[in-house]
Parts: sequence; C-alpha cells; structure tokens
Amino acid sequence: MYTEFVKEAKENQGKYRNFLKKANKNKVLAKLPELHEEAFSKIDCLECANCCRNYSPRFKMPDIKRIAKLFRMKESQFIDTYLNLDPDGDYVVKSSPCPFLGGDNKCSIYEDRPRDCARYPYTDEDVLIKQPNLTLVNATICPAMHYVMEKLIHSGIK
Repeated sequence: MYTEFVKEAKENQGKYRNFLKKANKNKVLAKLPELHEEAFSKIDCLECANCCRNYSPRFKMPDIKRIAKLFRMKESQFIDTYLNLDPDGDYVVKSSPCPFLGGDNKCSIYEDRPRDCARYPYTDEDVLIKQPNLTLVNATICPAMHYVMEKLIHSGIK
C-alpha cells in the first residue's frame, strides 16, 4: 500500500511550504498538467484509497441532490443519514472511512461522486498554489500530491 510516502511528506512540510510561497506561480501552473499525468500513470488510487479513508470531501447541494436521487432518498434524509456540518458550514461525511468506499477500494457512487472527489487531490489545478495549507495536508494523504510536490521541488522552478 502507498503509506511509505506519509513520513517523507510530513518531514518535507517546511520545504513544500517554502516552495509554494516562493515559486513562480505561472511556471508551476504550466508544469502541473504534465506532473499530474505522470503521477497518475504511476499511482493506482484503487491500491491506496487514503483519501477515502482519512478525508471527507465537501458535499455541495448539487452533489447532495444527485446522490440522494441515486439512493431514492429525500435530500434531508440523505443528509441525516450520511452527513454532518463541519466548522466551515460545509457538509462532510459523518464517518471515516467514507461510507461509499467498498472493501475493494472502489467507490459505490463513483459516477455520481461529489465534485470535490472528482477534483481531488487538485494536482492539475491552481488550488495547489492558491491554497497552500490544503496542499500541505493533501501531500500527507495522497501519494500523487506528494509525488507532484517532490517533482516540483526538484524541477528547478524558482
């Protein structure tokens, strides 16, 4: 399983933070699509599922409506069954691992999953630069984010 990266990612938080503060944002953004593809050609999410075990996406109302309809539930019933409000006022899953994660690490609602899940870990988006605290957390959860950060640091981008 992809857990060996966690220790290294935690040890490198300072390096990652400094890089995100100082790096040329445009050069980083230009490099992300290539690094994103490279990372996901090497990392199999179905072998890992750390995100689904340790993290909850935000469920926005369009996500809630879509998934409640899938389960043939009222939106309020879906919320009561699966979600809580976090301190930021966002809906997140009540429990970890995610209740939609199967024993085979597959998502039972994959085609209808929340938009946050589809975008995670944001390795091909400006979120990586614009939300450095989120990027730092994601680097300790997702081996793809860790991979991208390591490649960025060693890329010579300044």
